[in-house]
Amino acid sequence: MDSMFYTYIIHSEIKNKYYIGYTSNITERIRKHNSKSTQTTKVISDWKLAYSEEYNSKTEAIKREKQIKKWKSRKMLENLIAGWSSGSSSRLKSGRSWVQK
Repeated sequence: MDSMFYTYIIHSEIKNKYYIGYTSNITERIRKHNSKSTQTTKVISDWKLAYSEEYNSKTEAIKREKQIKKWKSRKMLENLIAGWSSGSSSRLKSGRSWVQK
């Protein structure tokens, strides 16, 4: 079976910060973030998954990660997360319905 890849957003309540990344194993990746073994997030250890999208290829997941990072807008991030959390944007969970603006 082929591996799936994920674009994800994690959130720290303590620092009120978001981190956007991609991985083939979300559970393990969050564990690494929280065990301080990831350079960019090592000062924080309360990361929780806030959002994810699934892709068939690493290339697609990286492309989406870069798109989200380019937004540079906390409001857009929070709107994306809110839609996913409420289930109103369940189509986004598959990662195949996003449209680049």
